[in-house]
Amino acid sequence: MTTTLISGGTVVSATGRVEADVLVDGERIVAVLQPGSELLGTDVATSVDRVVDATGKYVIPGGIDAHTHMQLPFGGTEASDTFESGTIAAAHGGTTSIIDFAVQTYGQRLEDGLAAWHEKAGGNCAIDYGFHQIVGDVNEASLEAMRKLPDEGVTSFKMFMAYPGVFYSDDAQILKAMQVSRDTGMLTMMHAENGPAIDVLAAQLVEQGKTDPYYHGIARAWEMEEEATHRAIMLAKLTGAPLYVVHVSAKQAVEQLAWARDKGQNVYGETCPQYLYLSLEDQLGAKSDEWGAFEGAKWVCSTPLRSRAEGHQDSMWQALRTNDLQMVSTDHCPFCMKDQKELGLGDFRKTPNGIGSIEHRMDLMYQGVVTGEITLERWVELTSTTPARMFGLYGRKGVIQPGADADIVVYDPNGHTSIGLEKTHHMNMDYSAWEGYEIDGKVDTVISRGRVVVEDDAFTGAAGHGQYLKRGLSQYLI
Repeated sequence: MTTTLISGGTVVSATGRVEADVLVDGERIVAVLQPGSELLGTDVATSVDRVVDATGKYVIPGGIDAHTHMQLPFGGTEASDTFESGTIAAAHGGTTSIIDFAVQTYGQRLEDGLAAWHEKAGGNCAIDYGFHQIVGDVNEASLEAMRKLPDEGVTSFKMFMAYPGVFYSDDAQILKAMQVSRDTGMLTMMHAENGPAIDVLAAQLVEQGKTDPYYHGIARAWEMEEEATHRAIMLAKLTGAPLYVVHVSAKQAVEQLAWARDKGQNVYGETCPQYLYLSLEDQLGAKSDEWGAFEGAKWVCSTPLRSRAEGHQDSMWQALRTNDLQMVSTDHCPFCMKDQKELGLGDFRKTPNGIGSIEHRMDLMYQGVVTGEITLERWVELTSTTPARMFGLYGRKGVIQPGADADIVVYDPNGHTSIGLEKTHHMNMDYSAWEGYEIDGKVDTVISRGRVVVEDDAFTGAAGHGQYLKRGLSQYLI
């Protein structure tokens, strides 16, 4: 087994920072050595197989992206990243674990949906991976199958208040599923938008000739997110189920979550980098010689981008500071412009919804440290420690301590990252949603279960290194 010493760095956790060396033996961390440690007196550096010099750099637990969609069939096409390409891109960006979504389609046995995703991911991932379960057909058989999911290490499931005819569940179906959540301790994840009303608004816009991608966000108005978030909270309160609302983008939805938590409910939420940095105004102004106003399709996602003039982005940052939102995931669901996004030419409703960000989440959130939006410790908490706790991985993931998996990122605050298709791009896309963004920091070295997988901007790992993570119940609940 290989031994590695990460020396001279500042180990950053969710609760503080300390100058320390980290000793790795095989796949696990075996010691965190502060100056004066007896082990340091034995000259550890001469007895290990490898020394990683982290002088002047941060040593943090590997990032956990708890919301990704590799190879997801959607909108007549499929997300362009495979589990191999997507996890390699994740590693480049300092993410060492993902939790993807196994999909049960309408009419399919839930067990078969989970098996299909194991087939897609098994032997193909460069980093460790787990699954949530999308429940797309609520019936007695699937409700019974849900009760067995924790035995498979799947302790959270997702439902949709949006996309009628695809993933949509009505309130009665949601209530039944939440009753299973209450009984088993599984976490209910919710896409909270009023899908039937949105479909009416979207159809009316198209009838008026308003077909450009910008109108995707107009149809999916913030009122539709606020209303659905409140309704999900009420159903969770009625059933006693813990609730986690995904990709929160509207400040009014955050207010609903904060209201419920102030009353003691187990209600949580995530946001994504696009809702912190991008805006509806940016999408409206996006035009190119090749695509014209359709350029805005690059940023079509659901929930949609929100208006900067209305203060949604500032509110998301504030919610992260105050813990009204607990995590930042990506909702990584990439599509190319050619042959995929262009399906929506002439009708924004046909544009596949999704943005690729898995490679840039850690950097984009670190830029929030640089600009004073969050602290260094909060950066680690939002991107690694809380995802581990929320989804039953803490102790093994999300922390640098003896016994934990050696998922470690050395991050250089004096480095610089220029994001762009020709610069840092490893995702399987023909454009970058973050083209031209400059980050005052840089991923230096990435270690996954003791193996260096990224060094000197090069991928040194291998597809198949990643292992399936059987997760426990959430460790974050009240």
